[in-house]
Formats: sequence, C-alpha cells, structure tokens
Amino acid sequence: MAKNTSQHILGTSANLLGFCLFVITSLHVSDRVEGSLIDEFTSVIALLLTISCFFSYGSIRTLHQLRQERMERWADWFFIASLVGIMTIIVILVFHFGK
Repeated sequence: MAKNTSQHILGTSANLLGFCLFVITSLHVSDRVEGSLIDEFTSVIALLLTISCFFSYGSIRTLHQLRQERMERWADWFFIASLVGIMTIIVILVFHFGK
C-alpha cells in the first residue's frame, strides 16, 4: 500500500520550484550570473522538482495500486534529490556571496 505522501510532495515541490525560480531571477537581476554555475545548477533542481510534481500528481490521479506506489516512490526520490540540490545551492550561496 502506498504511503499517501504524494499530496505533501506535490505542494512542497511546487513551493520549492517557486524558490528556485526566485533564485534564478535574483541572480539575473543582480548581474551576478557571470562566472557562476549557480543558476544552471538551480535550473536542474527546478527540473527535478517539476518531475517530482509530475509523478506526485500522477500518483494521486491513478486508479491502479501498483502504478500509484511506483509513481509515489519516483516522486519521493526526485524530491529527495531536489532537497539535496537545494541544500547544496544554499551552501554555495553562503560561501560565494557571504564574503
């Protein structure tokens, strides 16, 4: 049986996707993009969060139990990978701009 965490993953992934887009926009507005891979890395994290949203939504909408469990597991893995990426972005931002 599925853990039914898809509803939580969907909402949180969407909110974190907004955070990633805010970081990308802030870097471009402040002209700190040159020589920095932070915006590219943030774009990859935004893609992972979007994929997590896709699998989470699919898990909620499907009627097949096995497919629901599989999609929820994939959503969970993409979400965890995204959280690790966001943590890495924050560490990079602290050390890069905290000087």
